[in-house]
Amino acid sequence: MQRLIVDYKKLTPEVLELLTEKFPDGYGDRDIIVFDNHKNETIEAVEVKTKDAIYLVKVSSKLHYTMTNFDSNDDLLLNDAGHIVFDEEE
Repeated sequence: MQRLIVDYKKLTPEVLELLTEKFPDGYGDRDIIVFDNHKNETIEAVEVKTKDAIYLVKVSSKLHYTMTNFDSNDDLLLNDAGHIVFDEEE
């Protein structure tokens, strides 16, 4: 099983939907996993699992905003890699 660390900018609609299903009222301090990456930087993330992978999604204010405003029925703007585009300038 793959273990992936992703930023909110790299979320696919499927992973974002799993996050909003797992944390419908948002995530709390108990949901956050804290670890040091290979650059010895402290990372805070929330975990979501699929049948093929475990995603650690980095926690940020933009992640919270994205989860709060996500509606799986909306047409999402995706880039060429299949990631959700949050800001047209990105």
